[in-house]
Amino acid sequence: MRNTDLALDYVRRAEVRLKALDVLFDGDSWADVVRESQEIVELTLKALLRACGVDPPRIHDVSEVLRAERARLPRALGDHVDALAKISHTLRRDRELAFYGAEDLTPSGFYSREDAEQARLDARRTAELVRPHVRS
Repeated sequence: MRNTDLALDYVRRAEVRLKALDVLFDGDSWADVVRESQEIVELTLKALLRACGVDPPRIHDVSEVLRAERARLPRALGDHVDALAKISHTLRRDRELAFYGAEDLTPSGFYSREDAEQARLDARRTAELVRPHVRS
């Protein structure tokens, strides 16, 4: 079943979060940029899966699902599936660490401007690639 309204809602919410990334970035909140970028990628890729008739699992990293469902994704994304999967997997690893830290790691001291720049770039790239394929 395709709930196109839900897929569109995911994309809309990801677009708003993309704007929030700039506020976080301008505030030198590198860990928050990484965390928010992960959520943008997750929402965007789940929107794509829904738009293609795939019910995304309730997990944060959908890289394996993207690869497994490659044939159901738009042909125009074929050359990008592996890159999108890698982005999902990479940012998933940082999801909790960027938010909570650990006894031996403070997120604000661990993540750098370069980490934030890469995460923000990956989030924007994912949204730009997926946006045209999620329509009402």
